[in-house]
Amino acid sequence: MKFASFKQLSLDNTWDAIVIGSGIGGLATAALLSSYAHKRVLVLERHYVAGGYTHVFHRPGYEWDVGLHYIGAVQNEESTVRRGFDLITDAQLKWAPMPDIYDRFVIGERTYDFPTGVERFRDRMKDYFPQDGAAIDKYIAAVQAVHKATEPFFAEKAIPRPIAYLLGGLMRAPFLRWANRTTADVLRGFTRNDELIGVLAAQWGDYGLPPGQSSFGMHAIVANHYFEGASYPVGGASRIAQTVNSVIERGGGKIVVNAEVAEILQDGQKAVGVRMSDGREFRAGTIISDAGARNTYERLISRTNPALEKLRTEMRAIPPSTAHLCLYVGIKESAADLGISGTNLWIHPTYDHDANAAGAIVGSAYRFPSLYISFPSAKDPDFERRHPGRATIEAVALVPYRRFEQWQETSWRRRGPDYNAFKQELSIRLQYELERHVPAISGKIDYAELSTPLSTRHFMNYERGESYGLSATPKRFRLRCLTPRTPIRNLYLTGQDVVSLGVTGALLGGVVTASVVLRRNLMATLSKPASKRMAVNKANTRAPEKQPAMA
Repeated sequence: MKFASFKQLSLDNTWDAIVIGSGIGGLATAALLSSYAHKRVLVLERHYVAGGYTHVFHRPGYEWDVGLHYIGAVQNEESTVRRGFDLITDAQLKWAPMPDIYDRFVIGERTYDFPTGVERFRDRMKDYFPQDGAAIDKYIAAVQAVHKATEPFFAEKAIPRPIAYLLGGLMRAPFLRWANRTTADVLRGFTRNDELIGVLAAQWGDYGLPPGQSSFGMHAIVANHYFEGASYPVGGASRIAQTVNSVIERGGGKIVVNAEVAEILQDGQKAVGVRMSDGREFRAGTIISDAGARNTYERLISRTNPALEKLRTEMRAIPPSTAHLCLYVGIKESAADLGISGTNLWIHPTYDHDANAAGAIVGSAYRFPSLYISFPSAKDPDFERRHPGRATIEAVALVPYRRFEQWQETSWRRRGPDYNAFKQELSIRLQYELERHVPAISGKIDYAELSTPLSTRHFMNYERGESYGLSATPKRFRLRCLTPRTPIRNLYLTGQDVVSLGVTGALLGGVVTASVVLRRNLMATLSKPASKRMAVNKANTRAPEKQPAMA
């Protein structure tokens, strides 16, 4: 499905709501405003494809996801995450379970498997570390305690400010008890076994910070998310934007690509619309930014606004999250013929993830601090129908942005011979590691293309190519400014900076933001049985009063 390009459309000048950015947070908010309030929502995406980190890109015979590699908790139709996806897609998005072993970790010379099911995970960890049974039990209990504490923590972001002033501290405290400490600090309270700590923290690439820097609250959210296994969208990650689009368009809304917003328009301290990069203006009573908190406050709002100076100072204290490389590989054999399952591979040189990350130098002496290998064609049961006899693989490595800074002012595909040579060197190194750990593909690679942090900077509009917005440090979760509400009336934030990072964090951020805009507890809606949620959606559906004009 191709989305309409901004230059090809004649759009109404006035909408009920405008969403800047089509990441999962923006799409979720737009769909919920359409479903529950019949609002005509215009979604403006600067990229030439919608979906943010859930979009895919194509080359002849192949397609790859760029950010959605697996999602937990969606096989259970009554889980909050599955309910969220069903709510914004009218349950049209289908999920395929990944293998029982969804993550496999190679650390040094040893291999560790994470199986589906929390009790099976517990047993497997005790098989690996029989002397640390009590520590493993304490760890799992702590992860589950954090999961329980996230609900009031997220809810506090949505309740009216007077109530938050009175009760907010109590609602935040259970989560912050854990989130105020680093992952390493909490794990060392359970065990002094560095190998066990290294295994328990081995998914750190899913949130981009090693255990000595990351908030244990963020670690626990991710760990609990995958306790019951993982899944992948049937039809690929692009199915998310496609299924959400039908909900938005049914309400008279529109997703438009190649549509770059230059500025949020204000009337005093009230947001009233947006100005596009070509000078066109659109007006709406509600403006929602899915461009990231830092981008919104630093780039899209007038620098002369004094109400935002304290907020900007607070956010500057939170570093951007890590950047990454990704080698996209295509092979002229199916995953089944190659004997490849959908199990993710994580490669760590040692158990000390902080030392691995600190020693990452992109250059002739480079050692990848963490290498993640994903097999999208093996995860998607519909891939063979779309691309018969083909397989795709992605090799992702976290890297420091500073090594790419010298080319950041150059243009995409015109960065010069030095940059191209550097990319080629990195591609060769990644391909070597990929063939070493997946020998079935050795000598069979038909196509390979490398994206760098500058690719992320260009397409995702993140200044330092960050993968997850603001870093998941303990300090991030203490910031009171990371909520849907902003100091500008009628302007709201959505996405992963609002609640927590990643695709599901951004999804829940969208639900929380829609709750604030509509003054309705949509998080409570996620607790309803599926039949009641669908009934509510059908009752909320009606023909739009006015469709946007198209050329």
